[in-house]
Amino acid sequence: MTQANQGVPGAHVGHGHLMVADIERATAFYRDVIGMRVVLQYGERMVFLSFDDYHHHLGLNTLDSKNGTPPPKGHTGLYHVAFVLLDRATLGQAIDRVQSAGYVLTGAADHGVSEAVYLDDPDGNGLELYRDRPQSDWQIDDDGNLTMINVPLDVAALVEEGRASS
Repeated sequence: MTQANQGVPGAHVGHGHLMVADIERATAFYRDVIGMRVVLQYGERMVFLSFDDYHHHLGLNTLDSKNGTPPPKGHTGLYHVAFVLLDRATLGQAIDRVQSAGYVLTGAADHGVSEAVYLDDPDGNGLELYRDRPQSDWQIDDDGNLTMINVPLDVAALVEEGRASS
C-alpha cells in the first residue's frame, strides 16, 4: 500500500522557458502585450523577462527553434503557461492590451477559485492569464475537497473594470 503524497512544503514553480521562432517578435509580445519587463537579453538567442524584480519568470530562447514552427495539434508538449495577476482590474487591463493588439482569446472561464482567459502567443504557446479569488471564498465540500467550476466569464466587465481603474 502506498501513502498519498502530501506535497513538498515550500516548493513552487519558479519560472518557465519557451522555445520561440523569432526572439524579437516574442519579446515584443511578452513585454508590450502581456506587460513583462526585459531583465536580460543575450542577442537573438535568449531573453529573460519578469513581472517585477524577480530574476525572471519567463525565459525565451531560439537555441533549437529559430524560424521553427509550432508543434502540430495532437502531440505532446506544454498545454499552457499560467500567469497570476494581482486582481480583477489588472486582469482586465491585460485582456484589454491583448485584444487591442489583435490577439484573440481562445477561452474564458470562471473556475470559482479564479477567473481566467486563454490565448496563444505568436509561437502558438498556450497562455492563461488569471486572478485568484481569496482562499476564504473558495468552496470546499463536506469531505474537505476543493470544488471548482467552469462557467462563462464576463470578459467585457473585466475590461471595463480595468479601464475604470487606469
